[in-house]
Amino acid sequence: MSDHASIYTRTARYIAQLSGRPITFLLAAATILVWLITGPIFHYSDTWQLVINTGTTIITFLMVFLIQNTQNRDTVAMQLKLDELIRATKGAHLSLLDLEELEEKELAAFVKQYEALASMARAQLQSGKSDTGTPEVVSRTAPPETSLSPQPKASARGRTAPRAGKKAPAGSPPG
Repeated sequence: MSDHASIYTRTARYIAQLSGRPITFLLAAATILVWLITGPIFHYSDTWQLVINTGTTIITFLMVFLIQNTQNRDTVAMQLKLDELIRATKGAHLSLLDLEELEEKELAAFVKQYEALASMARAQLQSGKSDTGTPEVVSRTAPPETSLSPQPKASARGRTAPRAGKKAPAGSPPG
């Protein structure tokens, strides 16, 4: 744990770790059991029901924020690790870095290209060929259908994020 983390971050981490433990579940189940057992004692009154409803509502409300905070931190950390793997992999498409920031339409263009690549690989396997290799998948100058075919030599020039449904003008410079 970082010494520079805010009180909220430290508290959120601690509560998230604590809430995921089996003992915490058992404590919650025991609380419900005690509440159920006390029902006849309090004649199943409105106050008896209000106690459990209020308690669970408050806990749920607070846990939503703590869980979201933990999930946001975990997602950012995972994205950074994946970005580093992409960055450090020779021949990797750097345009895949930071995909989580793209609009749905732009993401759909990437998905379409990778689905086509997977389909091509399955067809190669069915015909007895190897499905390994590193075909170009991201190209500004070629539409996705042709950019998925194996290229003789990969070049870093001209690789950019695909345009969702738009083609670059003929003869336009890459980048």
